[in-house]
Amino acid sequence: MKDKFLIISGPCSAESEEQVFRTAEELKALVNPDFFRAGIWKPRTRPGSFEGVGQLGLQWMTRIQKELGMPAIVEVGCALHVKKILKHNINAFWIGARTVANPFSVQEIVDALENREITVFVKNPVHPDIELWTGAIERFLAAGVKNVAAIHRGFYPYEKTHLRNIPRWEIPIELARRFPDIRIICDPSHIAGKAEFLHEISQKAINLNMAGLMIESHFNPSQALSDKDQQITPNDLKILISNLDLRNPVNDDSDFKTKLYELREKIDVIDYQLIDMLEHRFKLVDEIGGLKKEHNVTILQLERWKTIVESRLNYANKDKISREFLLRILQMIHKESIQRQNDIFGLD
Repeated sequence: MKDKFLIISGPCSAESEEQVFRTAEELKALVNPDFFRAGIWKPRTRPGSFEGVGQLGLQWMTRIQKELGMPAIVEVGCALHVKKILKHNINAFWIGARTVANPFSVQEIVDALENREITVFVKNPVHPDIELWTGAIERFLAAGVKNVAAIHRGFYPYEKTHLRNIPRWEIPIELARRFPDIRIICDPSHIAGKAEFLHEISQKAINLNMAGLMIESHFNPSQALSDKDQQITPNDLKILISNLDLRNPVNDDSDFKTKLYELREKIDVIDYQLIDMLEHRFKLVDEIGGLKKEHNVTILQLERWKTIVESRLNYANKDKISREFLLRILQMIHKESIQRQNDIFGLD
């Protein structure tokens, strides 16, 4: 698993023996994924909808491993699930976004693991909290689990978007910085929510050097009992994969490496200049804070802030730097400036 680009696929939910085996057989023939996935237990916000077939599905997954030679992977949400999949010799499992958000649940799952050789995938939590994601991975690593990977499935949106979950790509990038030896794959199905966006998200994941894709596939998505809009047929999955541009993380061409090194050196110089300029700016901010305190003047000067925003946005070449990005930078600098002056005033 270490160096191979992983493809994990299968239905959102195991619904029937026929559905599971027909989907698995088509995937085996057309794509031959590294893992065949299916939800056995499907936690729902409210009862009444399809919540999975339960332990019966594990029997189907075990047969798929034996008869089709495809490793199986399922989701677990508690220690009891772990015991059941170990009993059925399932090759791998993932813990979902809701489970990752609860460190107690994660630790119970870790404690239930008798087989430290099993492959574990950790999805990001529902909300963009990288510390929860990091902590869940660390719990498995600390317990001696040898094969731990992460799955980026996006984060709950606080407003309506065209995607089911917002990607927030900077968060898995930061996770990769923290865990350079941990493979991170992408779950485009749960980011997209609709099949039409799967290619776009998958390509973005590849461009960001993610190590694989988990894409939901059903032999007849329109009849799926859960998440039918984001599932595609095995044949459509084959087409999607064939249309992706796989990227190399490195290139040994000497001319390329020389040019890349030269450009990166220039960026390094600019980065240090930016840091020097920020330090100089904040030194002036501190002087202003002292002056305001001495003369009993409020920290926030709204007219000044409005002038800064308008003048800086108008100064920037919008074809070279987006206004939205520059505004976010200005807002972060202003927030830090306010905090520094609060400290000078002796405020929390």
